[in-house]
Amino acid sequence: MSLRSFLGTFAILTLSFTALAAEPDEKTIKLADGVLVLTAPKDWVRKEPANNIVEHEFAAPKVEGDAIDGRITIMGSGGTVQQNIDRWQGQFTQPDGKETKDATKVSKKMVSGLEVHVVDITGTYQDSPGGPFAPGKKTARDGYRMLGAIIIAPKIGNYFVKFYGPEKTVTKYEADFGKLVDSLTVAAQ
Repeated sequence: MSLRSFLGTFAILTLSFTALAAEPDEKTIKLADGVLVLTAPKDWVRKEPANNIVEHEFAAPKVEGDAIDGRITIMGSGGTVQQNIDRWQGQFTQPDGKETKDATKVSKKMVSGLEVHVVDITGTYQDSPGGPFAPGKKTARDGYRMLGAIIIAPKIGNYFVKFYGPEKTVTKYEADFGKLVDSLTVAAQ
């Protein structure tokens, strides 16, 4: 092999390895042009977002006995914390006929200097395949649970992490959801 041939091959291999290293990590979630960063759990599978308002989407593999995977969506959006909690509660009904707001757990914590509101709702979920604002028929899904996090980032806007699916599947990954929220880091602006 000539020196010229060797250098050409070396250059191609270097470019290939550089391109591979530059590919985004499948578990890294960058929001607001990388100002906010989260890390997805190892078992979650990255998906193509189902609609254009969702920035990142993952599936949490279903547990035995559940028909479908859990769905995790991450996006920026407007509205107050309470307006969004009200909207999420409006996506559920309770089998006993009681108000969903009475069955909702809400807590607040600080992560990397940002306020995060965590919401936990169970009941019958009114699933809208096109998203919560899409017209069309909704499918009632009994025995569902939703874990949500609203990240308040004053300089860049609010971000929403929503994890919902069959209650057993969501419960299996509840600790992973907590780790996802706690993985939040904020880059210097």
